[in-house]
Amino acid sequence: MKITLLVVGKTTNARLETLITEYTNRLKHYLTFEVRVIPELSGKGKISMDIQKRQEGELILKAVGNTFTILLDEHGREYRSLDFAAHLQKLMSSGRDVTFVVGGPYGFSKDVYDRADGLISLSQMTFSHQMIRLLFVEQIYRAMTILRNEPYHHE
Repeated sequence: MKITLLVVGKTTNARLETLITEYTNRLKHYLTFEVRVIPELSGKGKISMDIQKRQEGELILKAVGNTFTILLDEHGREYRSLDFAAHLQKLMSSGRDVTFVVGGPYGFSKDVYDRADGLISLSQMTFSHQMIRLLFVEQIYRAMTILRNEPYHHE
């Protein structure tokens, strides 16, 4: 069983990338985890938002394959950290590979929404797509420490 965080475009902020790498390395002690990057579209400034979402959507659909796919989306379900840990445990118990997806700046195409197995929101506030990567990787790490009763998370 593997967990993947699929993101559109590379992380351009070196400080965020350092922290994402730190949490990714920590997670490797608990499970098979990777961050996969779908390259940004070339010439994206010259195409409409709808076309960009559709083209990114095609790349996302190819990348997720038949994994259990959860979109990080503002309309998704919000979890407390303890509840997210329980949800993650349930997903891992299924034995299926799980892919969490952070879309591009305009969100997801209808086809990606139709394919998704679930939606999760990290907050009602808006964060940059690059910051969400760090926040979510940290939450997966936090969930793993909760499941192992390790002292990282405090209630």
